[in-house]
Amino acid sequence: MTKQDKNDNISTSVALDDEQRVRVLSPGMLVTKRFLRNRLAVVGLAIILVMFVFSFIGGLLAPYGETQVFRKYDSIEKDYAGAAINVDYQYTDAEGETFPSLAKAQLILAINNEETSFVSKDVTYSLIKEGNEFYRVVQFEDVAKVVNLRGINRFTPVEGETFTPEIEAAYLVASEAGEESFDLDGITYYVVKSGTNTSIARAKEISMISKMIFNPYTADTVMDYDFKYAAEKAMNDKVEAFEVNGVNYEMQLDEEDNSAVFYTVNGDEKVEYALVSNVSINAAGNEFLSIDFKEAVLNAIDNGDTSFVMADNNGVDIEYNINRKNNQYTIRRFTETELIDVYSSPSKVHPLGTDGNGMDILTRLMYGGRISLVIGFVVVIIETIIGVVLGGLAGYFGGWVDNLIMRVVDIVYCIPSMPLYLILGSIMDFLKIDPKARIFVLMIILAVLGWPGIARMVRGQILSLREQDFMVATEALGIRPSRRIFRHLVPNVIPQLTVIGTMNLGGIILTEATLSYLGLGVKYPYASWGNIINAVNDIYVMTNYWFVWIPAGLLILITVLGFNFIGDGLRDAFDPKMKR
Repeated sequence: MTKQDKNDNISTSVALDDEQRVRVLSPGMLVTKRFLRNRLAVVGLAIILVMFVFSFIGGLLAPYGETQVFRKYDSIEKDYAGAAINVDYQYTDAEGETFPSLAKAQLILAINNEETSFVSKDVTYSLIKEGNEFYRVVQFEDVAKVVNLRGINRFTPVEGETFTPEIEAAYLVASEAGEESFDLDGITYYVVKSGTNTSIARAKEISMISKMIFNPYTADTVMDYDFKYAAEKAMNDKVEAFEVNGVNYEMQLDEEDNSAVFYTVNGDEKVEYALVSNVSINAAGNEFLSIDFKEAVLNAIDNGDTSFVMADNNGVDIEYNINRKNNQYTIRRFTETELIDVYSSPSKVHPLGTDGNGMDILTRLMYGGRISLVIGFVVVIIETIIGVVLGGLAGYFGGWVDNLIMRVVDIVYCIPSMPLYLILGSIMDFLKIDPKARIFVLMIILAVLGWPGIARMVRGQILSLREQDFMVATEALGIRPSRRIFRHLVPNVIPQLTVIGTMNLGGIILTEATLSYLGLGVKYPYASWGNIINAVNDIYVMTNYWFVWIPAGLLILITVLGFNFIGDGLRDAFDPKMKR
């Protein structure tokens, strides 16, 4: 052969698909070359790589945590105090005494029936009216019995009591004047008549009843029974000054408001001590309301004002708004308050804003991508293993084994997946399954319901492959069945498994997103693209905060599209009839 003849057999072509070049490439390289020539497949591969980098590497580089909640300070109107016109009787028990609850019910009946005494649990109480809606409850302790015979009074002292001529003389004066009580040496004695019997008695104080509210000027001020009685008595009698327990008090009465301010007097010095009115004013929190504030509220209510301005402890004027509902008043003011930064618009700090829980959406999308992608791959791996094992056994052995496995496949196919998801989701909610455990349960459920399609495909392929010459050779060599199936038959099905698995990834991600959107999948605080897009359930959020749900929806769309592109590319690359 000449040199020229030898050169004629040497190819000078550099094309990728000419006969000589194809002959030196391995089957894997052939598939790779065909895959890379598919532009959509390459785009899909790039999309998935970007999603993995975004989810796994982005989450590591993110400055925030998955569940980190952001807060802000804002001025909001909050309840500061509440006021109500008091319509219930207030009880102040005398020192060392307790007025029972059951007796209080009997007292109200006595007041309504205008009775002067009532009985509760065999104890007789006397009711003394001191003024309008102002009463004292006492128990009379007899000092002496009085018997009048033919105009002559005979006095019989009660055992243990001291009865003096002065008491007798004072009684006679009061009796002639028709009075029911008389005072002697600072003690009030009462003339108690019961039928034909008359007694001289001393009152034992039990409780004071009125509808007035006593407000101390300072938080540590304690107002006892004696002061309250003397103060309300002064309001009824319009007495401007009085003395209680050695302390002098003065009163400034406002008849229009039915209120009064009381001062302690020490020489020329007067100090505010208490405010008494029929309006109950209480703080919404733990703050102590000053007398000045309560007076301002009373004046505003009396004038019908809806707001008033008052300086705080630092001298700063604060406006208070009054909202009325029947006899109830709510006093509100704007307060600098720490709030969760929910639905914050995109900014430099939060490029995609914050969600309804005050968490950074971009960071949640990164961590959500991890869970969505991991669920997709884990489910595909599990259902592929189950499908390959059962499909391989059914296709190779045939007969009753094939019939049994295919009937199981038919049963699984007949299970309505969505109702099952709803039932299992409700069960997990009832059992309060840990959110992390729910993720694994979700993977298992999706895999258990997804393997029949793979099993059928593997069975069909193995039914056609088991009659090939190479399988006859393995049988002749005495290779055991498990090795024939998983070493010689299953590898020939890998191209189809790769295509189906890639296609299924997108479907599983969509299924997980749907379940999480319905509240049946991944639960808070863990993020997935599905439960992030769950914000669409609120029409207000959907229409006003697009940045909460549109990014998650776009990531789901792009990722599923990427897996579909890859699946289409692999299908074309493994097709032996494809034009080279």
